Amino acid sequence: MIRISVGFVLAAGLILKASAQASLYGQCGGTGWTGPTTCVSGSTCTFSNSYYSQCLPGSASSSSTSKPTTTSTTPVSTTSSSAPSATCSSTTRRATGTLSHVGINISGFDFGCDTSGNCVLTQVDPPLKQYGGGDGQGQMTHFVNDDGFNTFRLPVGWQFLTGGSESGTLNAANFAEYDALVTACLNTGASCIVDIHNYARFNGAIIGQGGPSNAVFAQLWSSLAAKYASQPKIIFGVMNEPHDVPDINMWAQSVQAAVTAIRNAGATSQIILLPGNNYTSAQTFVSNGSGAALLTVKNPDGSTTNLVFDVHKYLDSDNSGTHSECVTNNIASSWEPLAEWLRCNGRQAFNTETGGGNVASCVQFLCEQIAYQAQNSDVFLGYVGWAAGSFSPSTYVLSEVPTQSGSTWTDSLLVKSCLAPNSGSQSGSTGQ
Repeated sequence: MIRISVGFVLAAGLILKASAQASLYGQCGGTGWTGPTTCVSGSTCTFSNSYYSQCLPGSASSSSTSKPTTTSTTPVSTTSSSAPSATCSSTTRRATGTLSHVGINISGFDFGCDTSGNCVLTQVDPPLKQYGGGDGQGQMTHFVNDDGFNTFRLPVGWQFLTGGSESGTLNAANFAEYDALVTACLNTGASCIVDIHNYARFNGAIIGQGGPSNAVFAQLWSSLAAKYASQPKIIFGVMNEPHDVPDINMWAQSVQAAVTAIRNAGATSQIILLPGNNYTSAQTFVSNGSGAALLTVKNPDGSTTNLVFDVHKYLDSDNSGTHSECVTNNIASSWEPLAEWLRCNGRQAFNTETGGGNVASCVQFLCEQIAYQAQNSDVFLGYVGWAAGSFSPSTYVLSEVPTQSGSTWTDSLLVKSCLAPNSGSQSGSTGQ
């Protein structure tokens, strides 16, 4: 399996003097960087890529940046700003320094779906050239072969899968199109997240709380899981971004219905992602009750094996993922408290949507967020950037679509600076 690593390398050579020291997780180097190049005590200026170096926890003194010669890492403890809960069973940190899943969303089958759970099927733009959309197959091949990504999230509207019917019966023609994307993903060797992108709703009504029954929702997941039960690299994303769900415990019952249906359909070992309320915000996952409610969701055998919490976090001013500029790395507000809670409860989470504009502020803050998650890889599986697929690389503010000229793919600034495991090695790369 391809893995991402954030290395701890003591820099050789000259010790650069600076008027100030960069803070922990702050930037300390990179192309065009004019700020501090030394770090506060207890951290080391560590090379990430040619665009970005940052201060990561370590015992070395202030140093200049140098490119790592190895991808191995040494786990280093960090101090959380959140105290353990009274029921905490263990806060022992066993991070490897590597993230098991690093990827990109390949969007298009979700186009036309809004946050009320309405999906306009005429707006669907399959991210496959054979259906007139973006070259999702080419993008994924490039992302795997040239950038080192190993996971793709494939959002799709419920209405598209069922031909507009509020049921769990798949429309054969529409599913064949979506399955072509899933197959293209699997053919790259990557893990592929099947993501129902309906915000816990169908045409405005909440699943299990006035909308489709839990039985209908379970039937949908049973139908999908039966198709992919033999594929170990399929990950089941139960629902994209539930929000304003009035009863979180009833929502946990809906999630339980989906989990039971997936397992009973023969998909007994794959990862299933469990989403909470408030658009699956990592910041409020515990405080809004989602964490406690979803702790009750179990496999049919009573275990929680491969049941992973699904969380999202953007870095703009209102956490909407609609602005080009980023203002935070989310570490103190979201990732530190969540990491502590996950360790206390012996569970893991996966950040399946994050991103920002192709601007310097997002390079800074997203690199910091990624580095923190890698340093806490015992509880965080990884991240999936939003988004490539059928988005326009020139007009969509958070576009991660690579541009192609002949056989050469060129990544967006944010992908090549932060998101790609092989980031910074070259500005363009040869597609396969």
